[in-house]
Amino acid sequence: MNDQLQETKNFIQELSEQLYIYISRISPAGLDWVFHIIVKLSLLLILLLITDFVFKFIINFIFRLFHNQEKFPILNSIYQSKITNSVAHFAALIVVGSIQGSIFPENALPKTTIFIIRCINLGLVLILAGMLYRSLSAFRNYFSIKQDFYKIMALNAISETVKILGLFIFTVLGICVIFGIKGTTIVGSLGAITAVLVLVFRDTILGFVTGLHVATSKNLKVGDWVSIPKYTIEGNITEINLLTTKITNFDKTVSTIPTYDLMTTEIKNMQVMSESNTRRIKKSIYFNINSFKFLNDEDIERLKEINLISDYLEERTIEIRKEKEGLEHKDKVVNGRQLTNIGVFRYYAQKYIENDPDVDKNGTRMVRQLEITPQGLPLEIYCFANDSKWERFEQIQADIFDHLLVASKEFELQVMQVSVKV
Repeated sequence: MNDQLQETKNFIQELSEQLYIYISRISPAGLDWVFHIIVKLSLLLILLLITDFVFKFIINFIFRLFHNQEKFPILNSIYQSKITNSVAHFAALIVVGSIQGSIFPENALPKTTIFIIRCINLGLVLILAGMLYRSLSAFRNYFSIKQDFYKIMALNAISETVKILGLFIFTVLGICVIFGIKGTTIVGSLGAITAVLVLVFRDTILGFVTGLHVATSKNLKVGDWVSIPKYTIEGNITEINLLTTKITNFDKTVSTIPTYDLMTTEIKNMQVMSESNTRRIKKSIYFNINSFKFLNDEDIERLKEINLISDYLEERTIEIRKEKEGLEHKDKVVNGRQLTNIGVFRYYAQKYIENDPDVDKNGTRMVRQLEITPQGLPLEIYCFANDSKWERFEQIQADIFDHLLVASKEFELQVMQVSVKV
């Protein structure tokens, strides 16, 4: 076997020497090295294409055997990102580089041999760079199969940094290979401009840190419904990359903010509310304080016809009468406890939202008074609609306040509003 390989090697070298003599004879004086380089590169390119085809066929055939994504997610991710092609290119180029010295005469125009070796080394650097970028795609494919959207979002931010860093490293390696200089010489010369590089890539560095923070905290991901008061933005996150984050607003416009703002700005993530299919109602009605009054017996009897508060009025009336039996001047309305129209209406509003089928039964349901303002006394309705869709939520909220605004007239309450002179 070894004898056959040696004979083949000798045969190829004899052909190569004859070719070398022929090219030297026909090429113009002083330009023979150019013709030698062209011929050598052409022969090596043909050999590279044949070797690369064989390696790609074998490697891809093996990977196609593991086509089931659920059983072999890693292998499928590698195959889909075409890392197998990069491996085939790399292996083929190594094979060609290792045998090129056996094909061409070593002492014939050594400068052409150095040039070819540097071209092969440069090709290896470029293939490694492509393999790095395809590896990022492989990670993205793997997380997509696993449906790990937080890691996909972090990878989108980190990959930009990796690409920029990879571009810098492989550029330095390429220069070193082409000109035959040491990498430490180039890197050492960059020390003086480090501060400038930090300023130039400030947003890139901050975006990288933000991507790591978001991935580990899992507070945000693509698709989340968010609100950013600083920019008056409310919508769904559609893309998070190294420098910018895109948010599609509900009015179909697209807003873009710096990615590092995700870590430094107040962001309300309302995705949990959307996933639970509930949405908060927190809204107030302002009443004129001058319309507040104690209820007399006639008012109480009239309000007892309202089903939601009839039992309440009956019980409270009995309690108040018993308490006033031992009081002096019990005929005076301010002595002792007494029912008021605003208090009874507050109880009515509470019972109304508790009995509303569109209000979530598991969430907080509360009607409360807020601090008095020059516009009157705010009576706040606090509850959760059982449908988080925008259109349906607005309908539920409007139905509640339509009813309470009109119902307040039954209690002789006056809703505050700005008067307009006509």
